[in-house]
Amino acid sequence: MNYEWDLTKIYKSLDDPRFKEDAKALEESVKEYGDYVDSLDSSKAPSVDQLEKVFSLAEKENLLEYRQFSYLFLSQAVDTENGRLMGEMNRAMRVVSAGAGTQAKVVKLISNIEDIDAYAEKSEILNDYKAFLKRKKEAASHLLSDAEEELYASMDMTGGSAWGNLQSFLTSTVKVDYEGKTITLTEARNLAYDADKDVRKKAYDAEIASYEKIADSIAYSLNNIKLQVNMISKKRGYESPLMQALSESYMTKETLDAMIDAIKDHLPNIRKYFLHKAKLLGYDGSLNWWDMFAPLGEDNKKYTVEETKEVLTSTFEHFTPEMSDMMREAFDNNWIDFFPRNGKEGGAFDQGIPFIKESRVMTNFDGSFGSIDTLAHELGHSFHDRQVQDNRILNMDYPMQVAESASTFNETFLCNYFVERAESDSEKVALLESLLREQTQCVVDIYSRYLFETSVFENCDEKFLMKEDLKELMHKAQVEAYGEGIKEDTLHPYMWACKSHYYSTGLSFYNFPYAFGALFAAGLYDMFLKEGRETFVPKYKAMLKATPTVSVEEAGSLMGIDLTKKKFWEDSLKIIEKNIEEFCEL
Repeated sequence: MNYEWDLTKIYKSLDDPRFKEDAKALEESVKEYGDYVDSLDSSKAPSVDQLEKVFSLAEKENLLEYRQFSYLFLSQAVDTENGRLMGEMNRAMRVVSAGAGTQAKVVKLISNIEDIDAYAEKSEILNDYKAFLKRKKEAASHLLSDAEEELYASMDMTGGSAWGNLQSFLTSTVKVDYEGKTITLTEARNLAYDADKDVRKKAYDAEIASYEKIADSIAYSLNNIKLQVNMISKKRGYESPLMQALSESYMTKETLDAMIDAIKDHLPNIRKYFLHKAKLLGYDGSLNWWDMFAPLGEDNKKYTVEETKEVLTSTFEHFTPEMSDMMREAFDNNWIDFFPRNGKEGGAFDQGIPFIKESRVMTNFDGSFGSIDTLAHELGHSFHDRQVQDNRILNMDYPMQVAESASTFNETFLCNYFVERAESDSEKVALLESLLREQTQCVVDIYSRYLFETSVFENCDEKFLMKEDLKELMHKAQVEAYGEGIKEDTLHPYMWACKSHYYSTGLSFYNFPYAFGALFAAGLYDMFLKEGRETFVPKYKAMLKATPTVSVEEAGSLMGIDLTKKKFWEDSLKIIEKNIEEFCEL
């Protein structure tokens, strides 16, 4: 088995003649698309034939974009110090940004259509894109001028996106001094799961010390990204970056408020987990931050990659053979890049590649059950990818909230499956604790990240936030979220530096979607238990397939759930609280 992913189905290398041919074809496609749109009268609605051609050209360009950027993004993720890759990525971004004005003109053309349903009735392709058309019509009011859109896209490459790349580069290349040797930041953070409390504390201290080397530069990155987002959001007419994020992910503030209010009400009950864990580890009162991921019970087993494959495929056979078969394919066909190494980014992610009907998964595998859990999560994304890969190419992107639902459902299923089959109380404790680690992170830590990002947006216009300012804002957010659960003087001052989610100009507030995913998944798993897989799985797959073309609330309604009501979120939180009660009793 190859432990690094295989990208040769996309391109063999940067020197692959097909890569160079597609790079040239992308330039030509962007120009062809732009020239045709420019030839249309933007002051009136296009004809059905004209709009069909617009979509045909857009699909052609997007397919080439997918190929080029999939290869470059995946290659760079595991080789962040490769200057040639960076150069090719910048080249491709310049090519695509030149077409930003075209996208704005297309939206304006669509905004002139009075009756989209009537257009859809006359054309198969337009019927497939009916939801897309309606969304673009609604978004038209937030467009800048054609020239401004094109200029912004071009300037973003050397502005916000470049600052984001700097954060990624610094955190993936910083040297961590640990016990007389140099390790990566990812390796240091993985030691938070070590069974030895001295290892955890020393690793935490080494991690914090490493941020001191790069914190000023990352603070500059964060400030400039958030200033840019604030400026453009206001320019587009949004009330705030949060409202822009909600609008662009097709979720109402009513749903977000219902979820956040429920979380705030239930935080005291969730914190009981941290307090009880502190007691089990021999502490009076609150838990130390560096002990948050300390293993409990008999969970010292290390798994090989081959054993991990068997665990996942056999477990998810009990959910649906389709999931199990896809996981087997992922291991056998080299979808996964497993181990940490110098220059490789930390964390984990999934990237769907619809034109080869596969996905690629990056992880930093260490053999723990937590690593199996991470792979289950990312392969949940891959399962979601598979449900939408037969959609038309512009109907494949789904909102960030539901993007975390299939992945978190997989985690919930995996941990509950093992808990139910535990052979001893000690084993059950370890498995329950693994589940609760993830669930409490998705509720409590994500809430702190939501509070932090909100405060950065609120403050950065008035003051440049130096690293000490950012540490203070993070501390305040963590105190509000963790409360008495974590000792205040052990809180993590640099959680803003290591989380890449903050460093995007195109996707703000990528934090509450994890809470959404965890609570939505808890509710879905409860539904799965009550309905059985024969009823649940087809409905679940249909919901995942629909996510690119429906709102978040409509996705919920496909499962019979009203997401705007606080009750659903409270019921899901009660499921987590029940797990905490069982954990404490054991």
